Amino acid sequence: MVSILVVEDNNNLRMLMSDRLEMEGYEIFQAQNGEKALEILENNKIDVLITDIMMPIMDGYQLIEIVRESGYTMPILMVTAKDNFEDKEMGFRLGTDDYMVKPININEMVLRVSALLRRAQIINENILQIGDMVLNYNTLTVDTGEEVYELPKKEFYLLYKLLSYPKKIFTRQQLLDDIWGMDVDVDERTVDSHIKKLRKKFSDREEFKIVTIRGLGYKVERYL
Repeated sequence: MVSILVVEDNNNLRMLMSDRLEMEGYEIFQAQNGEKALEILENNKIDVLITDIMMPIMDGYQLIEIVRESGYTMPILMVTAKDNFEDKEMGFRLGTDDYMVKPININEMVLRVSALLRRAQIINENILQIGDMVLNYNTLTVDTGEEVYELPKKEFYLLYKLLSYPKKIFTRQQLLDDIWGMDVDVDERTVDSHIKKLRKKFSDREEFKIVTIRGLGYKVERYL
């Protein structure tokens, strides 16, 4: 079962978030501040961390910094009343993966958690081999056996995602949510542009083909 740690000093909001996530089948741990959250992390496997910023004893910034410095790699969703760019920038620099501003939509929070888990699944798999081709998530490289391509991050994530689910149709919006996240100022043309670049680089490969599903999105046909 996927486990989520909710760190929030407002008891009512913490319970609301936890109850909604439990409805989705997640195992929930709760903490009122960063110090308590670290105790839970030391004794439990946590797959997603959701944290407020302004909390007593240890705030969210301190918590995220310690979590990342300690080597934890789980996705982090920051939920806070702070909505200016400087606060968001600090959160992302310290290691958060997504950001929501209070008052939050609880159903949107569930969608964001789901997207974070999908991206984490891609990262944790690390290596994908198709015939002689090897995709290495840690180095963002594609080794064809004849040449090693070092791809830009988003190009690699997009290719890895499609190749991981052959024949599965992904809408452009799904790919935007999974690869670029929900807060980035991009549109569906961004996906088309990255697909075009991938096709140009790997047009001569026999292992796979990226297929356009007209009016919907893309899928990959794998031949090995």
